[in-house]
Formats: sequence, C-alpha cells, structure tokens
Amino acid sequence: MGRWLRAVGLVPDLVLCSTARRARETWQLAQSGLGAAPPVHFDGRVYEASAAELLDLIRRESGAAQTLLVVGHDPGVPGLALTLAGAAPDAYPGGGSGGEPAGMLDRMRAKFPTAAIAVFGCTRSWDGLDPGSARLACFITPRDLPGRRQ
Repeated sequence: MGRWLRAVGLVPDLVLCSTARRARETWQLAQSGLGAAPPVHFDGRVYEASAAELLDLIRRESGAAQTLLVVGHDPGVPGLALTLAGAAPDAYPGGGSGGEPAGMLDRMRAKFPTAAIAVFGCTRSWDGLDPGSARLACFITPRDLPGRRQ
C-alpha cells in the first residue's frame, strides 16, 4: 500500500499510529514501499479510540501537516472514515452527503480490511475538521492491487 501511496502522490507529512504491534507492523510494511520516512506519532490512545476520539486526536495532533495518515484499528478507523464522509455507520442509506460515488461508500461500509486506505479531501484546517466535512476521493484495499501487499 505504501507503493500505491507513493505512486498517486500521497506521501504523508505525518503519520498518527497506534502503539499496538500489528499497527506498527502495518506501518512498517507501508513505509517500506513508500520510499519516505515521515514523522510518526505513536499514540496509545489510537488503539481503542472511537471515531469521535480519533477525530479529536487528528484535530490536536496534525499541526501543519498537509497529508496525514492514520494507522489504527476497527471499529474506530472505519467509523472515522464514514463519519468524515457524512455517512453515519449505523444509518447509511447507500450514498454520502458530499457527492461521493455511492459504490466507494458501499464498499467501505461493507468491509474495511486491514491496510485499506480511505483518501479524503478537505478544505478546512485540521482543527476545523467535523463529521461530513471531507470528500471521499478514493477507497482502496490490498485486494484492489493484485500481487501487492504493501
């Protein structure tokens, strides 16, 4: 997945990563394909964080980063992705409020596998990020990249 991030020009300026072993391993695999070493904030609060708690961490920890990568866990990260897209995890009607293709949201809601990446665009600063304030640009899973694991 790191090679994919590099190929599409999404090298993060900052990584917010759980301290859990599996999250660290996921980040190491991605970084090896990324070809860059952005600063990483390892934070134990990411481990069991809800979508709202992750959003608060992003607001506080992102600083001047233009591109942020969050490496976390289910159900927090999938919930965060749906929250940012304005598609409440418990009340998803089949499409987002920001004009995202319903297919991406459907796929994201159905399964957000390990190492999947949801890419969002936002015109607000990190501290102004709110539910529904971002536009889902892409949702990609490792299976979408045949033969690639990182």
